[in-house]
Amino acid sequence: MTRRRRRLGSCLTAVLGVAVLVAGAVAAVNWATDSRQFVRERCTAVVPDPERPGEILNHSLASDQAANAALIAGTSVRRGLQARAATIGLATAMQESKLRNIDYGDDAGPDSRGLFQQRPSQGWGTQAQVMDPVYAANRFYQELATFDYASLRVTEAAQRVQRSAFPEAYAQHEPMARAFASALTGHSPAALTCDLRPAEGAGDPGRVAAAVGAHLGLDARSEPGRVAVPATGRTVWVVAHWAVAHAGAESIVAVQADGRVWERATGEWVPAAEASTTAVAGRTPEPPADAVVITLATGD
Repeated sequence: MTRRRRRLGSCLTAVLGVAVLVAGAVAAVNWATDSRQFVRERCTAVVPDPERPGEILNHSLASDQAANAALIAGTSVRRGLQARAATIGLATAMQESKLRNIDYGDDAGPDSRGLFQQRPSQGWGTQAQVMDPVYAANRFYQELATFDYASLRVTEAAQRVQRSAFPEAYAQHEPMARAFASALTGHSPAALTCDLRPAEGAGDPGRVAAAVGAHLGLDARSEPGRVAVPATGRTVWVVAHWAVAHAGAESIVAVQADGRVWERATGEWVPAAEASTTAVAGRTPEPPADAVVITLATGD
């Protein structure tokens, strides 16, 4: 091989090496940019344990489970029940359906359906009714409110409603239920966060406003790209956490409440002045103190 050919080969090797390094750098940048596409979607409640002072509860659910948890807890608030009722409802639904609206039962209850596995054959309603999460949650609390549930252990109260073959099974879900109940009933501000992938399409403000009405019994004003829900006191955080829990399903990108903003891009609550979401800063530079503002993806 001539000296010229050896030099040419060395140059080609060097060029290829640089190309590989550049390609690797580009791939690393693209991976960092797109890494949230691989996020395992989940929602987490971190709250002071309401029954054990000084201790912290830290529990997570998949985003679809969290949305159902928000509906169940919100229904208890709408009905004027104590936060313990939400804990009982969440522990029950977790045991019965894993907080998913399933359309099948088991050998013990072949006609059981929905979040609470309610049986039409036992007077809980029609199959269509018990498969409606709003109906199912209200029907559960209707029964729960017929006795002094606050004086009973969570698993005892759940069993009195459900009459399960495994009466102690609900107890295993109590810590998770207490954590999410505390956040979703507004007792623990900015305590619920969700880690989600980027929204895949535009949200529907009208549908979100209708869901706020159906789940929480509150009036909501919808306009292009956002929903505003008048709220004060603990209700602010009932609405705000409900919105965060529904962010995955409803393409919600930001929630503003009480001077703070939850951003889908980071999955965290931050002071409103530090929010980086353009949609929030552009549409509501100073959100009203008596409203929760829900910003949706526009698909632009």
